[in-house]
This record gives sequence, C-alpha cells and structure tokens, in this order.
Amino acid sequence: MPPVASTPTGKLPFVVWVLAAGTFLMGTTEFVIAGLLPEIAGDLDVSVSHAGLLITAFAVGMIVGGPVMALATLRLPQRLTLVLALAVFALGHVVAALSSSFTVVLAARVVTALATGAFWAVGFVIATAAAGPARASRAVGVMMGGLTLANVVGVPIGSFVGQHTGWRGPFWALAVLAALAAAVIGRFIPTAEKRAEMSVRAEFRALRQGRLWLALSAAVLIMGGIMATYTYIAPLLTDRAGIPAGIVPLVLIAFGIGALGGTAVGGRLGDRRPMTTTITAAAAAALVLLLLIPLSDGPVTAVALIFLMALTGFSLNPVVTSLVMRFAGDAPTLASALTTSAYNTGVAVGSALAGRALASSLGLTGPALVGAVFTALTLLPLIALAIRGTRPAPRTVAQRTCPAPREHQSSPGHLWQRPPSSPETPAHPHTPGGHS
Repeated sequence: MPPVASTPTGKLPFVVWVLAAGTFLMGTTEFVIAGLLPEIAGDLDVSVSHAGLLITAFAVGMIVGGPVMALATLRLPQRLTLVLALAVFALGHVVAALSSSFTVVLAARVVTALATGAFWAVGFVIATAAAGPARASRAVGVMMGGLTLANVVGVPIGSFVGQHTGWRGPFWALAVLAALAAAVIGRFIPTAEKRAEMSVRAEFRALRQGRLWLALSAAVLIMGGIMATYTYIAPLLTDRAGIPAGIVPLVLIAFGIGALGGTAVGGRLGDRRPMTTTITAAAAAALVLLLLIPLSDGPVTAVALIFLMALTGFSLNPVVTSLVMRFAGDAPTLASALTTSAYNTGVAVGSALAGRALASSLGLTGPALVGAVFTALTLLPLIALAIRGTRPAPRTVAQRTCPAPREHQSSPGHLWQRPPSSPETPAHPHTPGGHS
C-alpha cells in the first residue's frame, strides 16, 4: 500500500474510490431483489412472500457470514481476499441466472452474501489505512456512499432492466461488472512489501474493548431506527400523505440523495469531531422522526422530513464505522465485519418491529414511532463514548511486521497511528475526551 504521506493533503487515495465502486455493486445486488420479486416469483413458480426469502437469506448471510469470512480469510493477502470475494460474487450471480430452482437461487444468494461480507470487512480496513487517521471517517463515508448510491442509481436501473429483460438480466450484468471490478482491484491495490502475520487470537482479544461494543450498539440502533421507517415508507406516502403511487420512486430517490449527502457530511465532519457529529446527528434524526408522525399527512412536509431523516441518520454511519476500527487497534478485520453485521441486525430488528407497529392500532405512523425510539436510544451509547473518550486502543500483540521505522510503516495492519490531540481525541489515556 502506498504510504499515506504520498497522498496530497485533503485528497483521498484512488484505491478508496475503487473500493467504493465495489460497494456499489454489493449494495445493488442486496436491494435490487425488492423490485424484482414478482418476476422472480412467477418464473420460479413460488409465491411473492416465499420469494421474499431471497432478501432474508442475504441479510442473514451478511450478519453471520461477515465475521466468519473475515476470520477465514485473515491470513490471506488482502488484495487476494478482495479479488476472490468479487469472483465468488460474480459466480453466485451466474449460478442464480442459469438456475430454474428456487432452492439453488436461494443458496446462491447466501454465497453471494458471504462474499459481500468478506469484501466489506477487508475493504474498510484497506480504505482507512490508505487514507490515514486524519481522513479515515471520510474514506469510510466514500465507501458507504457507494452503497447509498446503489439505492439511488443501481436499484432503480436494475429494476427497470429486470422488468424489460426478465430478472436474470440484472444478475448477468452484476456478474460481468463484478468480474471487471476484480480485474481493476487486482491492478490498483498493491500488496504490502511484507504481509503482517495476522492472529485470530488477537482479533478476538481486540473485542474486549468496551468502547468498541458501544460503537457497535450505536450502529445497530441508528440503522434500526432509519430502516424501520424506510421499510414501510410507501404506505405512509400513499395512504397518509396522499402521494400517487407513481411518484413514490421519486421520493425514494430523494431519500437516497439525502443518505448520500449524510454519509459525505458525516465523513468530513467526523474526522475532526466524531462525538459532536454523531450526537448532534442522532438527536436531529430522532426529532425528524418524531415530527414525521404528526406532519406526514401533507405531501410537502412528508417528503421534506423523509429527506432530512436520511440526511441526519446516515451522517452517523461513517463515523461509527471508523470508531469501531479505531477501538480495535491492530486487529481491525473482525471488528470491521462485526460492523457490517451490526448494520444488518439493525435493519432486520427495526423492520420486524416496524411491521408489528404497522399492524397495531398505531397504523401508518407506527413505523416512524419505532424509528424515533430506536434513534433516540442511539444517544445512550454515543454519550457513553463521549464520556470515555475516543482515543485509539493501545497497541496489542496482533501482528508481526517488518522492522521498518513506525512512521514509515503503511501496512493496512497499522490502521491508526497516534492522532494529534484534540478536544475529542485526548493525548493521555486517562483523560476523558469526546465531550460535545
């Protein structure tokens, strides 16, 4: 990996943008199924609800498979792991596109989710290492922006193509694009001169950090809150706000634009003041969701609040992700995978509770209430982190690297060097920091 110092100040390394393109493909395949369920159900001779298991299977594969694949590939060169993940990702789509069996397609989705988990776990580590401590949150924001852009561009295009060519068309397109991405990553992500020896025991030892679990809890809660509302946003827009069904996709694009802006803003502000950024964004998101309950009966206010919900809620994600890897110290790979699992857990739990709320006496505003509660609860772990401080974890015996001077080491294993002191990054380990 090129030394961090070789990158001009203020600019992210090209490798971060390459990895963001990979997350764009991963995000597209995760969410495009929702727009193709009727076509898939009819072609594979199953009910639409049964075809929905393809979404559930992918989420479960991400929750469980991310940490498992991170450990399974721990001793492989990181570039090889990314290339293999994209190759398996492409193969899974080819198998699904060629099959007429729902069981085979379901199994292919699980395998694809495993590959996605491996790619994200290693990709976040490489991106933050290449960007350096001062721009780590911004690098994570760019990578997560690829995921958000998938909702704005990839999913609508995939759904449109699938409706005209059949659901297999987008699968073939994703397979080809993944193969091209593997070739590009193999070209632009160099291998470090000496690969650090990774320790599975050290990866688990890093999980003893209490602050790491606070950050993971924040990831579960904020994603659960936002996605609880987003999952059932269509009936809220049509039946309560009175927006025609044909206009709903445009509102969803507005949500995606807000999410894209949120990840960009959070990535830039979070490097300087992580706790101020996250606490302010979480409080604002909770307020927006509370306002959505009484003000969603008008189309203008409903659309404006949905945009603000995405803008504020997604501002936390890049900061929380970079904090997780900061607290993991020299063993960030498993922690990075757990972050992906945390976000998917939030999606699963939040959506499930929102569905129950929708079916209860709360009706159409039930999901927004669930989202507001989840988002407000996000403040608890964030405030605890602000009190404890966000200083990087102490060095652990996680890796053995080449005996180069520390300031010249740029292996992805050395993810976080000591940052300059700031009000939110105290210089002394016993000095509480992070106060907003």
